[in-house]
Amino acid sequence: MNVTFAPVMLSTEVKSVEMHHETLESASPGDNVGFNVKNISLKQIRRGMVAGDAKKDPPAKTDHFNAQVIVLDHPNKIMAGYTPVLDCHTAHIACRFDKLMTLMNKRTGEVIEQNPKSVKSGQACIVDMIPTKPMCVETFKDYPPLGRFAVRDMRKTVAVGVIKQNFRCAPDGKSK
Repeated sequence: MNVTFAPVMLSTEVKSVEMHHETLESASPGDNVGFNVKNISLKQIRRGMVAGDAKKDPPAKTDHFNAQVIVLDHPNKIMAGYTPVLDCHTAHIACRFDKLMTLMNKRTGEVIEQNPKSVKSGQACIVDMIPTKPMCVETFKDYPPLGRFAVRDMRKTVAVGVIKQNFRCAPDGKSK
């Protein structure tokens, strides 16, 4: 089987896959596994990278993504420009809240306000987020383990979220 590692977009052949020192025939989304691959050094692969089938739905770097965020515990208002660290799968990358798109009821999903100025603890919103470093994410609907994240700031979890829409980079560097 050939796999692609994102966001660096390295492709190679897998010799074996293992979890907890036991060989596996295959791995499913969200599994934390070890690989034995050809022609890639350990220095080319880092924590937070995503591996996927190179032929069927390969992972890709994201330009930006829309996410539903529920603010749990933040002492102030969160506004556009806020840049906390996102813990998404095994990646820990700062992402900027570029635009607050809608303020919504966190239980029903009913839209309360379009383009709010800020959100505070106990509220939910749809946010356009931009990673500060190359990052690979997937929508919660397609791959639940890769589509949820925690927002960390001030040494605590201030919000949680799920990815609603992903704008992947095309090989030429433009969004799809």
